[in-house]
Amino acid sequence: MTCSNDQVFVEKILRIQPNVKKIYLLLRVTDTKSMDHRFRHEIIGKDLFRLLKETLGANFNCFVSEKLSVVSGDISQQNLGLKDSILMDEIHNQIDVIVNVAATTNFNERYDVALGINTLGVKNVLNFAQECNKLMMLLHVSTAYVCGEGEGLISEDPHHMGMSLNGVPGLDIEKEMKLVKQKLNQLQLEGATQHEIKLAMKDLGMERATLYGWPNTYVFTKAMGEMLFTTSKRNISIVIIRPTIITSTYKEPFSGWIEGVRTIDSIAVAYGTGTLPCFIGDMKGVTDVIPGDMVVNAMLAAITAHANQHSDDITIYHVGSSVSNPVTLHNICKSAFRYFTAKPWINRDGKPVKVKKLIMLNNLATFRIYMFICYLLPLMVLNLVNKVFYKNFQEVYTNSSRKIHAIIRMAELYKPYGFFNGIFDNMNTVKLLAAARQGMDPEEMGLFNFDPKVIDWDDYFINIHFPGVVKSAFKS
Repeated sequence: MTCSNDQVFVEKILRIQPNVKKIYLLLRVTDTKSMDHRFRHEIIGKDLFRLLKETLGANFNCFVSEKLSVVSGDISQQNLGLKDSILMDEIHNQIDVIVNVAATTNFNERYDVALGINTLGVKNVLNFAQECNKLMMLLHVSTAYVCGEGEGLISEDPHHMGMSLNGVPGLDIEKEMKLVKQKLNQLQLEGATQHEIKLAMKDLGMERATLYGWPNTYVFTKAMGEMLFTTSKRNISIVIIRPTIITSTYKEPFSGWIEGVRTIDSIAVAYGTGTLPCFIGDMKGVTDVIPGDMVVNAMLAAITAHANQHSDDITIYHVGSSVSNPVTLHNICKSAFRYFTAKPWINRDGKPVKVKKLIMLNNLATFRIYMFICYLLPLMVLNLVNKVFYKNFQEVYTNSSRKIHAIIRMAELYKPYGFFNGIFDNMNTVKLLAAARQGMDPEEMGLFNFDPKVIDWDDYFINIHFPGVVKSAFKS
């Protein structure tokens, strides 16, 4: 098995499937020393592996060394960047399942980086899979939002090569890659700085995504990655998992584990720290969230169901909650207010931050005006009333302007999801769950559960998710 560093997935296999022969874990590092440090400190050294360490005790390191083989590589390169031919032959002859979770999830990523990992990475994984003698299936983790700003019931169907979301013709992955190379060459000839190149690549990604109907670079490049499966799969059995917005773990290995602050969690942290007085979105709209451990359980169920069943068709599973147990943006905001009121964020001065109910606005223009009134106008008035503050005013004004720009940029990036009107059909996933439960006892059902119907969202957000986000944010 080969995968990137999806830590929850690796931890689950090691904890409940100790008889697994070997997991090849592909890490993107510069040298052996960096690889060992990252593996020891950024993966198995994490609190996530606490339960496994407690279970194995002194045998933990020996067990991990036996079961996990860490490999230095790069999914954006041919042969996944593997340099050791002997190791490559070993992997080709040993693995039976490939799991591709490698991705850059930054909405506003550099286009060259996102194309290399999210799109070209799929092609490289497919080419590598062709050389694997015992391969039974390839599991690819995508995102439900490859649908863009879809509306209504969104089906579990594949993306076909060249199909844009808005009907604009001409989408061609090879041309996109050539466009990136031409742009980079042009910038280098013009003597652009690395910072200027970075900004230009980010702008290019958003431009190309918008041209063909996707709201950001991330989902655009993930969608193109899926397109490659429809044209290049050949005789490989392929399953695509499309999770919605992934949140902290519901139960395993314990409740509330999350790595870093991403997606809706950055909004929660901004709100809890008093930085965000308002935001944009439809309070009545459904926000599709799913705990990370349920996504992993669905992945394991899919491997069990498909590993020994070759299929010429690509099977797709939406893993989310919008059909089975929908939660509205209003519910999430209400839970955030209750949580941060009961357990306020402590600022750098050691004082609790008092939050008010988050004001939700229905368009970006109104949001910009509100932010101007809340932040800049009071400072401008203060400067006019008392010139004594003039020396410090420019610095404060600059800092506030940067803060407003950052918050408005966040609103622009999350706007498509604040007003998202789609519901993700999950019939394939429901069937998978039913099949997985056959022959299981109650304890096993709990271990492999990915049914969001069991979640009480108010309890989950107040007692599990927001505490996990706060803990993770403080670490960050």
